[in-house]
Amino acid sequence: MFKIGEFSKLTQVSIRMLRYYDETGLLKPAKIDPFTGYRFYSVEQIPILHKIIFLRDTGFNVAEILDALHNWDDNFITQQLINKKQSIQELMKQEQEKINKIDIAIHDICQQKIGIHCNVVLKNIPSYKVLSLRRTIPNYFCEGLLWQELSAYVTKEELSIPRDTIEFAIYHDSDYKETEVDVEVCIVVKKIGKNKSSYRYRETEQIDTMACAMVYGPFENIASAYLSFAHWLMQHKQYRMIGQNRQICHRGPWNEVDPDNYLTEIQIPVESC
Repeated sequence: MFKIGEFSKLTQVSIRMLRYYDETGLLKPAKIDPFTGYRFYSVEQIPILHKIIFLRDTGFNVAEILDALHNWDDNFITQQLINKKQSIQELMKQEQEKINKIDIAIHDICQQKIGIHCNVVLKNIPSYKVLSLRRTIPNYFCEGLLWQELSAYVTKEELSIPRDTIEFAIYHDSDYKETEVDVEVCIVVKKIGKNKSSYRYRETEQIDTMACAMVYGPFENIASAYLSFAHWLMQHKQYRMIGQNRQICHRGPWNEVDPDNYLTEIQIPVESC
């Protein structure tokens, strides 16, 4: 048996960390003197400590290390390491995206181009007869799945849709949400048909005054375009936002290879104050 100080020297692990591993249940002393309270460790515990240090250094938390120690075999540990590697790679991707945004911001500041300034025009949007699919989806990036589903339904039902028809999305949430967003995708049709399941025919409301702006480039530019809308509203205090926002993707991944050539129209209904 080794005293905690001796064990610390032999394993190159601080006494503080050994006490922490004791408190968390990762590595209890082999023996505790009932009179002095001194902790003693055995040589058999050294391989366990090495496993703990390895898992800690590869990103495992206490709960994950405990699970690994209790289920230690080659297959289990291999799968856990694969899962951890994938998790770390995803975190690295997210951190790289943050770095990219910082680089762009620095560049734009230097060029005095921070933000995207879009021209806002006012339009009268008529009522449309539409075939729509409305669902609560995990996030805005899943909107494409709704379009795929609606397109598949049109094909399956052999519906006659004009080639140059208008397609747009309506966002029904009253505020911005990062998850569980209420989105309706719509295709303008010539006449109202029969509803089936989640596929609904309806007439959209006429919007007397719709503030519209074109956003050029990748979809990431859309967030900055909304900031431009905020500035526009501050400059035009006679208007206020009402109703649900709409979005029309005139050019996107289905008809344009280069994201820099994407064209998205943002529509926000407004009224005079």
